Amino acid sequence: MRIAVFGAGGAVGSRVVAEAVARGHEVTAVSRREMPVPDGVRVRIGDASRADDVEKISAGHDLVISATRPAVGRESELPAVAAAMLDGVARAGVRLLVVGGAATLTVPGAGVPLSRTPEFPAELAAIAQACADQLAACRSDAVADWTYLSPPADLIPGERTGGYRVGADELLVDADGVSAISMEDFAVALLDEAERPAHRRARFTVAAR
Repeated sequence: MRIAVFGAGGAVGSRVVAEAVARGHEVTAVSRREMPVPDGVRVRIGDASRADDVEKISAGHDLVISATRPAVGRESELPAVAAAMLDGVARAGVRLLVVGGAATLTVPGAGVPLSRTPEFPAELAAIAQACADQLAACRSDAVADWTYLSPPADLIPGERTGGYRVGADELLVDADGVSAISMEDFAVALLDEAERPAHRRARFTVAAR
């Protein structure tokens, strides 16, 4: 499979590239500037906020993965990037997987999104709203073939176990009240969805077993 990864230099994006390469896929790492990549990975310079760039780079690929994340203070750019990605891949006729946020997931037993619970950190309000708008952009799009993957509450560097649980719109929490997954296993889940699509034009979530 030919896969283009936007945001390939980020914490999640770099792990997605590594997982895709390990599975034998042909990978294009997309960034705004030159960056080091694993052997065999092609680098393309492009801007995820420009639909024309997205279309041009997506052409000839089987799948595009959006793993971009705005810098602190620029969270409001995320919905515009989502719109450009959706437009660009639709023009190119390529499927899109979006790495999203967890804040819109409903908390079990509470009946409200994670971002509306008393424990949700105030400093994350801006990125939470941006991710909510990002998801809304996907759900309102009538053309692109998209899938949106929300992480659990904690997405952290760790071990690749290859295992995870799958949910839909509710936050996945274990028996100890923990909602987490390693970035490595998150990449596994993303590539599993790439290879065996099960959530087309839908959002799903994953968490550690």
